[in-house]
Amino acid sequence: MSKKTTRKKVTRRPSNKKIAFVRVGRMGGNMARHLNDVNYKVTALYDVNRKAARELADEIGATAYTKLADVTANADIIFTVVTNDAAMKKIFLRGKDNLLTKAAGKTFINCATLSPKTQKDIATAAKRRKASCIEGCMASSISHARTGKLYLMVGADDDVFKKHKKLLEDLSLDLRHIGKVGKAAEVKALVNMVMNINTAGLAEGLGLARALGHDLKMICEVFSQTGANSRVLETDAEDMIDRDHECWFSAEHAAKDSGIAAALGREKKLKLPLNTATKEQYDRMVALGIGGLDKSGIAELTFPNRTGTRKKRPATKRKKN
Repeated sequence: MSKKTTRKKVTRRPSNKKIAFVRVGRMGGNMARHLNDVNYKVTALYDVNRKAARELADEIGATAYTKLADVTANADIIFTVVTNDAAMKKIFLRGKDNLLTKAAGKTFINCATLSPKTQKDIATAAKRRKASCIEGCMASSISHARTGKLYLMVGADDDVFKKHKKLLEDLSLDLRHIGKVGKAAEVKALVNMVMNINTAGLAEGLGLARALGHDLKMICEVFSQTGANSRVLETDAEDMIDRDHECWFSAEHAAKDSGIAAALGREKKLKLPLNTATKEQYDRMVALGIGGLDKSGIAELTFPNRTGTRKKRPATKRKKN
């Protein structure tokens, strides 16, 4: 009898497009890992932290480049996950080495929380180079990036969105096409404005409850069954109480995002007093040197005898001999 030979199952790639990531921190790096896991061709990485880019490249079989133009040259779709407007302008618009070098036919998927104006400016510059842009605004955490369960708010022209919908779906649990570039950034600003206000409100409520001598576990149970309930109660209350502020979404980023919402309010001549007060609190955290804490660290400004509430001791005068 002849032996049966078993054929090795070959997993088809979802796409033959080459994919790159610019900035491979906790979100970008884990998005790249996930796409590699589901058999996308992740070929190029770039980060100002050269070591992080090299290590991830070794892990997933990509190449870490030190020039932005090389990233564009070696990919069809380039994800960017930078920190702010200034960083975005630097990688696209500044200097001789930028992502728009020979960018015709490329697509840039920009996932950072940026001002709508910056998103539109980058998209306009890309269009001049015959490239396309997609806003992929994320309302999720690191674990969601790693497992492909992001909540994505997308801004893009209809044809560009449809062309890349499968890729975006493979990164997300839920996907919503908001409209053209700039519109997703507006919605993301609203999301983070309300989230930050809720976080600041919860920190004040729990801080006052602690000062009044209440059992905070009981307070959280009462909040959960009343109008004080919120998503933030579920995600941040325990961390506020335990002072466990390991960073998932930093206070510094919260301040930046509240600032984006404030700018949109000024454009429309609207006063946003709660957003203003919240931004001031997060700005204060930055000034105190604790802006790198998670946004739950705002409780350090409201709980008794913590970083932002301890009374300063008056300076003692030295006696003259």
